[in-house]
Amino acid sequence: MDTATYNLIHSQVVYEDNHIIVINKRPSQIVQGDKTGDACLVDILKDYLKEKYDKPGRVYCGLVHRLDRPVSGLVIFAKTDKALSRLTKQIKDREIRKIYWAIVKGMPEKPEGTLTNYLKRNEKQNKSYIVSEGTANAKLAVLDYRLIGRSAGGYSLLEVELHTGRHHQIRAQLAGMGCPIKGDLKYGYQRSNPDGSISLHARRLQFVHPVKKEPMELVADVPYTDNLWKAFDV
Repeated sequence: MDTATYNLIHSQVVYEDNHIIVINKRPSQIVQGDKTGDACLVDILKDYLKEKYDKPGRVYCGLVHRLDRPVSGLVIFAKTDKALSRLTKQIKDREIRKIYWAIVKGMPEKPEGTLTNYLKRNEKQNKSYIVSEGTANAKLAVLDYRLIGRSAGGYSLLEVELHTGRHHQIRAQLAGMGCPIKGDLKYGYQRSNPDGSISLHARRLQFVHPVKKEPMELVADVPYTDNLWKAFDV
């Protein structure tokens, strides 16, 4: 691993111990390998840990959950099989609390509320659509949102808590209520962000440590490469 990559990853580590490592992902980074063939965080972290601790042989790094490539924020990786299996169970049982921040165009009709929709994924388009209840292969999607900031230009900052983990759920549901995420061309925003990101950030995670059994709360700084984040006084 070259020095620049090592230093970058080191600067992104929000928390690390013998069992887990949590990264503040940048929008351009992919969590897991895909058809692009670009280096992914799972493999990069293996190299990082191998170099940091001078480990011989292969290094274990298990992916607990994912973020879309253009999204920034907190991602948990497990450094042992035991940690991975226990955290995966917390994900399955919806025991990990996920809080996101989103810069959106416009303002919701109500300053806070719950969005309940049915989403159907189109694999070819890699996009999810809001459909009516009873539609074949549709899945229930529920989130809470709260308005926490306004800025010039008609932008709002929303705090979003997921109660289900559907494909592109936040992106589809916020667009469905008339507030597309800044930069998200796929879901109706008129132009892309210069760096290809969308203004959606995994801000906070709350979970139980898989080994120590202690409550954890981690917070990730927003990506200040987009000056609009600075416009919100939060």
